[in-house]
Amino acid sequence: MVSVATLSATHGEAISGYSYGFLDAISRREIRRALLKAVAIPGYQVPFGSRELPIARGWGTGGLQITLSLIGPGDILKVIDQGDDASVNAQNLRRLAEKTSGIETTTETARATIIQTRHRVPEERLRSDQVLVLQCPIPEPLRRVEPSTSVARRMHAEGDYSRMWLAIYEDIVRRGELGGAAGYPVLINGRYIMAPTPIPRWDIPRLDMAECLFLIGAGREKRVYAVPPYTSVVPLEFEDYRFEVESFPGQRCARCGSGDSFLDEVNLADGSRLFTCSDTAFCDAMQQNEEVVRW
Repeated sequence: MVSVATLSATHGEAISGYSYGFLDAISRREIRRALLKAVAIPGYQVPFGSRELPIARGWGTGGLQITLSLIGPGDILKVIDQGDDASVNAQNLRRLAEKTSGIETTTETARATIIQTRHRVPEERLRSDQVLVLQCPIPEPLRRVEPSTSVARRMHAEGDYSRMWLAIYEDIVRRGELGGAAGYPVLINGRYIMAPTPIPRWDIPRLDMAECLFLIGAGREKRVYAVPPYTSVVPLEFEDYRFEVESFPGQRCARCGSGDSFLDEVNLADGSRLFTCSDTAFCDAMQQNEEVVRW
C-alpha cells in the first residue's frame, strides 16, 4: 500500500507543509471507506465526517473531498463548473488540487482520469477508466415532501415513495407536465430514489448503464453516494406523462454551430440573446473539427 509520505515524495511540485492532496491519511481512508459502501449500495446516502477546507461550504466541498481522497500521482484532473473550465470556482478548486498534490490537470475530457463537476455531465462520452465526481448541495430527494431527515431515511429503508409520486402527480395537475428542470428524481437499480444533483434533465439519461463511475458528494449534508458502472437509472414518470429532456428548437451554438448539445442562453446588452454550448471543452473541440465520441 502506498503511504501519504510516499505520495508526497513522488510529486515535488506540490507546496510543502500540507499532506498530499490537503487531506491527512486518516481522512482519506475514511472517505474511501464511505465511497466503497456507496458503490456497493447504489443510491444509498452514506454519512461521512465532512472536513473543513479552505473554501466555503456550498462551493463544492463534498465533491472536492472525494476528489482529494482519490487522486494519485498517475491521475489527470479536470474541474468544470456548469460545463465551464474557466469559471472562478472551477479554477480555484483546480489550483487547490494542483498546489497540494502536484497532480497534472487538463481541460480535455478524454485525457482526464478524474473529472470534478458541478451541475453538468460532459457532452463527451466517459470511458470505464474515468471517474466523474459530482458536487451536490442537497442529497435528499425526499426533502420536498418530508423535512425530517430521520423520517426520510425510514421511508428509504421501507421503499415508501408514495408521497414523492404524489408530488409528481401534483406537478402534472398544476402545470400539465412533469415539473422540475434540474435535479429530477430518479430510481437507481430499481431500489432507491436518488437526487442526481442539480444537473439538467438533458444529462440524466447519461447516468443509465454508463461505463464510468459516478461519485456524488454533499459537504454540508455530510453524505456521499454513487452510481456504479452499468447501473440502471430511470427517471420517475407515468405511462401517460413521460420524462422529456430540454429542447432548443431552431437554436444553435453561436461559437461552434452545434445544434445537438445542451445550450446556455446569453442575454446581450442590446436586449437580444444568443445560445452557446454549456460544455466549453466540447465547444472548443467542435470549433477545431476534432472528433468527439458522444453519448
